[in-house]
Amino acid sequence: MKLGFVSAILDGWSFEEMIDTARDLGFSCVEAACWPSGKAERRYAGVSHIDVDGLTDEKSAYILGYCKERGVELSSLAFYPNTMDEDLEKRAANIAHLKKVILASEKLGVGMVTTFVGRATHKTVEENLELFREIWPPIVAFAEEHHVKVAIENCPMWFDATNWPGGQNLFTTPDIWRRCFEILPSPNFGINYDPSHFIWQQMDYIRPLYEFKDRIFHVHAKDAAIDREQLAQTGILTDFSWWSYRIPGRGELDWKKLLGMLKANGYDGTISLEHEDAAYEGTLEAVENGLLDGKAYLEQSMK
Repeated sequence: MKLGFVSAILDGWSFEEMIDTARDLGFSCVEAACWPSGKAERRYAGVSHIDVDGLTDEKSAYILGYCKERGVELSSLAFYPNTMDEDLEKRAANIAHLKKVILASEKLGVGMVTTFVGRATHKTVEENLELFREIWPPIVAFAEEHHVKVAIENCPMWFDATNWPGGQNLFTTPDIWRRCFEILPSPNFGINYDPSHFIWQQMDYIRPLYEFKDRIFHVHAKDAAIDREQLAQTGILTDFSWWSYRIPGRGELDWKKLLGMLKANGYDGTISLEHEDAAYEGTLEAVENGLLDGKAYLEQSMK
């Protein structure tokens, strides 16, 4: 297994600065953010370290050469939109850009895109599964044509009252995964497994590793902490006041058990540290310390 990180935490860094940071901190790979240019709609989005709109052969050669010189690989190209948005204009724009990211992943020889399936927030699961049946087979067929795997993260994407009740991503539970794979059994369609989302959903984060071991293409390393006192006061159906994302080792996950299970399953892909820990933000030094602390904990847990 290789250790990398999601480059979105380095908002404002150039591609070169981001790759240099990965090298200097001892990471062997990065999951490169590839949002379209423009204002971010949410935190950790809108970051673009690789401009897929302007990816010429010359630019591709430069990117690959720069990575090779510094000993840093691209584990995936990352773009996490809502491709099933109820706003049809946004939906079309998100799908169009996702296809550009798929083409860029082929061009760069990465062969992996990490993303969401999206969700029509105010529709039921059943209605969204029908929407998934309509929207996603053509996207995955396009990925197949270009020899790219699509790994879906299991984040509900629920931030505030506007996202109630369903969030912005359908692909959140083993039950829904199972049903999506029945609709779309393509070997190019799989999971970008992030166990932190199972913590705050009060779900078992080890059990899915048995059933879905062959569908896990990529793994996010992010922890989650629960404020038990606040949870006792508010319950789970409120807001984020009772839980928060943390660097691995600062939350509730048993990383030694999880990584050991992945290894036993034969997983030899990337463990991509997703830094969303507010305690390690605000300055360059704080961000780098967060990446280093998370990396050190994961390395220890792999032994």
